[in-house]
Amino acid sequence: MKIEIKSEIGELEGVILHTPGPEVENMTPQNAERALYSDILNLSVAQKEYAQLADLLNTVTLTYQVRDLLESVLAEPAAKTPLVLHICEAEGCLDLCDDLLALPEKTLAQRLIEGVVQPLDNLTRFLSKERFSLPPLHNFFFTRDAAMAIMDEILIGRMAKPVRSRESIIMEAIFNHAPPFSADTVNLLAQKHPDPAATVEGGDVLVARDDILVIGNGSRTSTQGIDFIIDRLKAQKDRERHILVQELPHRPESFIHLDMVFTLLDRSHCMVFKPLLLRPSKYQTIHILIENGRVTSIREEKGLIDALRCLGMDLTPVCCGGEEDLWVQEREQWHSGANFFALAPGKVVGYARNVHTMEEMNNNGFEIVPADDIITGRRQLAGLGRCAITLDGSELPRGGGGARCMTMPIRRKPVAW
Repeated sequence: MKIEIKSEIGELEGVILHTPGPEVENMTPQNAERALYSDILNLSVAQKEYAQLADLLNTVTLTYQVRDLLESVLAEPAAKTPLVLHICEAEGCLDLCDDLLALPEKTLAQRLIEGVVQPLDNLTRFLSKERFSLPPLHNFFFTRDAAMAIMDEILIGRMAKPVRSRESIIMEAIFNHAPPFSADTVNLLAQKHPDPAATVEGGDVLVARDDILVIGNGSRTSTQGIDFIIDRLKAQKDRERHILVQELPHRPESFIHLDMVFTLLDRSHCMVFKPLLLRPSKYQTIHILIENGRVTSIREEKGLIDALRCLGMDLTPVCCGGEEDLWVQEREQWHSGANFFALAPGKVVGYARNVHTMEEMNNNGFEIVPADDIITGRRQLAGLGRCAITLDGSELPRGGGGARCMTMPIRRKPVAW
């Protein structure tokens, strides 16, 4: 599987998923906020809902599971030892290293994802309020953030919150060592003097076209992280590149990433959270032009939709929560109403619960199709026109993400613009 992502909407040819497991439940109300949750999920319901997404994607494309890929890496001694050492060193638990290395790959992969319970074998540990020596990866089913495919490279995420850093370490090992992939990885921490303020997460990075990146600058992706991407594009010197940077509020937490307020649906349509992107606000849109290995222009634009239009992407905005009612818009944006994932141009996936958003999609020419119709074969994706495929979702949205958050595409077909 050669990595190639030149758009957000090209027909999907490969995607990485991670089915949520016990790591999602390994928290309490007291530590949920530290785990980046506002509530505790019911795992059995969340798994049922996630299975619908996985079944849909298995029907239309090649899918890979993080756990299977990690096991394949751990089966190689030359990759296993450095990975375990890296994790234990990064998380200050080198005392676990020998025990972890002695485990078979299947059990080890489980421990690296689900966590290692702290043994109560001394007074300090007995009195500690920490349950885990190696904490669970509560957020790993949001595979979008820890690694992102941009053209033919994999940019390894530098996570803003330390509780998610191990996700990036695992994803880098997967792309460097897992047999299915042929990819070059880029990690900003591999620089000689990495900027400690530089963070980049995949929910903020959208490949709009092969010459246009749209990047959110907010609580999870810093200006320093975007500067790293700028420097990477400058070094390529192969063609003109545009970066559109959209500033985001740091509160509320539903604005965590750009794809919570803006996603691409088709050659002609995009999904937007109207109060932020279509109304005057203090949040800037910055256009950066890179030519011949240097930044030749950096300026403020009127807005993201206008900036894309000036670059030849004339997109009709579809409003999350509908056109009129601010309360409805805010409620549906909170439940990932703007977070759509494209299977092909004009064929996207989102939550059925956001009924006003789906009505607005239908008003803009998207047929509303339940995911089970595709899974059971009652409808064929190839036979559909422009459509919004709906997922059941009561628990998963409470985790803070939608279909785009839970998918890490690695290959798409080119789009005929």
